[in-house]
Amino acid sequence: MMKFPLMRNNILREDLDAVIAHLRQDDPILTHGANVRAFESEWSQWLGVKHSVFVNSGASANLLSMSILRLAHPDGGEVIVPPLAWVSDVASVLQTGLTPVFADINPRTLAMDTDEILKQLGPRTRAVFLTHVQGFDGLTDRLLAELAQRHIPLIEDVCESHGATHGGRRLGSFGWMSNFSFYYAHHMSTIEGGMICTDDDLVYEQARMLRSHGMVREASDAAVRDLYRDENPALNPDFIFAFPAYNMRNTEIGGILGRSQLKRIDTIVRRRNENLFRFLDRLDASRYRTDFVLDGCSNYAFNLILRNPDLQLTARLMDRMRQAGIEFRRGSAGGGNQIRQPYLRGVVPHDHHLRFPHVEHVHFFGFYLGNFPDLRNEDVDEICRIVNGV
Repeated sequence: MMKFPLMRNNILREDLDAVIAHLRQDDPILTHGANVRAFESEWSQWLGVKHSVFVNSGASANLLSMSILRLAHPDGGEVIVPPLAWVSDVASVLQTGLTPVFADINPRTLAMDTDEILKQLGPRTRAVFLTHVQGFDGLTDRLLAELAQRHIPLIEDVCESHGATHGGRRLGSFGWMSNFSFYYAHHMSTIEGGMICTDDDLVYEQARMLRSHGMVREASDAAVRDLYRDENPALNPDFIFAFPAYNMRNTEIGGILGRSQLKRIDTIVRRRNENLFRFLDRLDASRYRTDFVLDGCSNYAFNLILRNPDLQLTARLMDRMRQAGIEFRRGSAGGGNQIRQPYLRGVVPHDHHLRFPHVEHVHFFGFYLGNFPDLRNEDVDEICRIVNGV
């Protein structure tokens, strides 16, 4: 057992008690029901958006976003995507018949660099799919202005950055759509779960239908349901399938856990950030990067990135962390440079990964370590002593 794991269980007794109280009812509903709808409403209010749709994972939220984008562009097109992200950010683009185009990262935010994004925009660009990595704010005012001027939608992946802000406004409320994950190690957990959020009424109705087999009866707008029924009089109105879609529904248990954990999300964010600031303050800045952009951050994990390439130091560091019981992930988010992964062979040119030096550095010389609310100050100090002493 690791002394310093990536995460300790963030499902608390109070969360389990809420689930148990529901199960003790005479005839409890377990599938998608009132608690799912309540969680969606409460999440929308907390985030500052009109609509949210609860699904079974963050990856499903990614896939829903790309499916909706493809509905808007049946001829296909390109999506600007990060090379430092979880696999589903890129896979969802491929799965929906769109073409991923990569942009290198800003080393101080780990998100795609604004200049690099703008270089990749072209006549076939359908969206910028930006991941806010490890709790950092990946937006810039310049990017938002340029995308608005060019009428290119922004889609935000906020799966690792619940509660992070840009200019005082929560990330996930800027894009045409945004995605969140409630997996085990994230800021809050519904065991498995995700959310797709939007201010666009049509996107909301499409997301509701796509989540549940494409069934028209899942639309909340009676006008949408009536339109499909009028156009398909030979079909049973309860079984009209508008799209060849998915089953991404979550459960009442997930909704109950989400509602319970949402009550303390702001406290969780504050505590995670306190841990991060202490970690960076005690880290050896001559060897490790400490100059991250911290405005609006909602830390997911301690980033430990060597300032300079050094294979020998990297080997000693990994050996020492293993000896000390510090769990880590090399390459940071998603294992480093996604362009190196076998699923992209034949999709991108040979050696394409070498065109992205900043993410290449993180791939070989970057790590993340666990940060969570019950990590103590003395734990943070000990972790820093260990890695500084290598």
